[in-house]
Amino acid sequence: MVAMDPMGPSESIYNLIPSDWKEPPHPPRYVSIFKATVKDDMQKFKTAMKTMGPAKLEVPSPKNFLKKHSKEKILPPKKKFEWNDRRKPPVPLRTDHPVMGIQSEKNFINTNAADVIMGVAKKPKPIYVDKRTGDKHDLETSGLVPKYINKKDYGVTPEYICKRNEEVKKAQEEYDNYIQENLRKAAMKRLSDEERDAVLQGLKKNWEEVHKEFQSLSVFIDSIPKKIRKQKLEEEMKQLEHDIGVLEKHKVIYIANKK
Repeated sequence: MVAMDPMGPSESIYNLIPSDWKEPPHPPRYVSIFKATVKDDMQKFKTAMKTMGPAKLEVPSPKNFLKKHSKEKILPPKKKFEWNDRRKPPVPLRTDHPVMGIQSEKNFINTNAADVIMGVAKKPKPIYVDKRTGDKHDLETSGLVPKYINKKDYGVTPEYICKRNEEVKKAQEEYDNYIQENLRKAAMKRLSDEERDAVLQGLKKNWEEVHKEFQSLSVFIDSIPKKIRKQKLEEEMKQLEHDIGVLEKHKVIYIANKK
């Protein structure tokens, strides 16, 4: 049994007789509609770039051939050199003799001695050495000389720092006023310096008393009441130390008013 191609033609009696196969005709070739325009443009530009330079040049005449030294530059005519500056005196001749017998009455030894005695002593140049057998260096350019202390503005606070300090002081005053206003609204009271010192001294006195009592404990803690007593004293001392540290660290202390 022969299987039929499902995609082929249906079974028919006319298909039993083989027929001649004919090659299907090819589809028409694609031709762009811009072919003529592109061809004309290419021909136009190609014709314009066939030659380099001018299309028509003047052909040189055979009579104007290249001659020798025709390309050399023509120098200006020579001129006689004239010296206008003052000339030096001529060299003396061999027959010329210097004037002899002229003597000076100046005593150069005494003059030099007087100049040395009356002259101002020359100050030695300040130098420094890096070690005992080291090299010498100029002290002026070494940076070891305190030159800045001679400036007019030496030791004076710069203007920008003064301005910054004023701004910080003003900001602190505004912040203090803001805090005081909020505390006044919240019924808070600020401790004065005398009250703060009195509280601080009282805390220190209490700590000394607790510490003295702690020192008087027995060396051996062999019972539960002794352990409880020791722990209680340690907690009291720790709390007092914390309170003393807070008061010493903060200069401004606020407390709530009692109703």
